[in-house]
Amino acid sequence: MNRSIPTPSISEVSIGPFTVHFYALCIIAGIAVAIWLGNKRLAARDESLRGIVSEVAVIAVPSGIIGGRLYHVITTPEDFFGSEGDPVAILKIWQGGLGIWGAISLGAVGAFYSYRKLARSMNLPSFGVFLDAIAPGILFAQAIGRFGNWFNAELFGRPLDTWWGLSIPYKYRPSGYGLVETFHPTFLYEAIWCTFIAILLMVVSKHWSAGCTFAAYVSCYSLGRFFIESIRIDPAHEIAGLRVNQWVSLALISIAATVFLRLRARDKA
Repeated sequence: MNRSIPTPSISEVSIGPFTVHFYALCIIAGIAVAIWLGNKRLAARDESLRGIVSEVAVIAVPSGIIGGRLYHVITTPEDFFGSEGDPVAILKIWQGGLGIWGAISLGAVGAFYSYRKLARSMNLPSFGVFLDAIAPGILFAQAIGRFGNWFNAELFGRPLDTWWGLSIPYKYRPSGYGLVETFHPTFLYEAIWCTFIAILLMVVSKHWSAGCTFAAYVSCYSLGRFFIESIRIDPAHEIAGLRVNQWVSLALISIAATVFLRLRARDKA
């Protein structure tokens, strides 16, 4: 095959005694975009709210990173515990392994705690309004963060012989795929899907009630993740033929869609 998406030849760079991992840079860049856009959207509602997202992020971001790592550890315990596991690797988040469900869950808990604390001394809108403001930014952050998987040559999909196939070096190919050169670039699929949803929500959600945008984000993202997950070939636990993340996606689609429809129905009542 003549054309394909290449895998970057380097995933880190040394600056003196420090090593900068591109995966970490992608995560940091995504967080920065999410905070910037969230602040802008909240300030557009009320200028006095400018900077609130930045303040909440002080607790929400570390909480999200911890939650994302915990989710990954819980769903792949064999990588960290047992005879072949390495518990120290839990700390090496630059190697990849942040589960979005854990990041959103614990990050939301941290955000709620911080937001509620600020609300005691400020006249803030409901937490649902805050979640709606940050939802598109979170999607852009996820899109940017997925490029970290590209630099790490990880989480790609099944073999794909076409011009947008992702060329994977031999040392990164899973067992049984040594002779296969190109695979589905699932990092790119998810980045495109997240970007599309973010733009769509910013266009169509202007008159939705509090909480609708965030519920739509969770439901729409989970829908795309369900199908993207189905073509990934990295090791994963399965239940009844579906990967665990697919079951989680189905559950979140149902819950978030139900919340969204109820909130919208209340608007029309």
